[in-house]
Amino acid sequence: GHEQLLKMMEERMMDVEQKLRLVKRLLQDKVNQLKEQLSKNTKADSMVKDLYVENAQLLKALEATEQRQKTAERKNYLLEEKIANLNRIVKNLASPSFSP
Repeated sequence: GHEQLLKMMEERMMDVEQKLRLVKRLLQDKVNQLKEQLSKNTKADSMVKDLYVENAQLLKALEATEQRQKTAERKNYLLEEKIANLNRIVKNLASPSFSP
């Protein structure tokens, strides 16, 4: 009985050790998986920061372009007014009322 009890305990110990090795392997796989995910997340975070900076630069460029467009539109409007005034002057100069 004593020998048999000892043998059963040894078998249980071997079974427990085998299960522990399996759990250790599974945990190591999980650790590796999490390390890989962390690496991917770090790269993604870096890319997001780069895109944020690039977006800010593009917004500044867009604002500057819009400001230049508004300025060009104002200048264009003033030029059109001047052309209209010059056309009126030319028309008045060419009209027969100024003829002797």
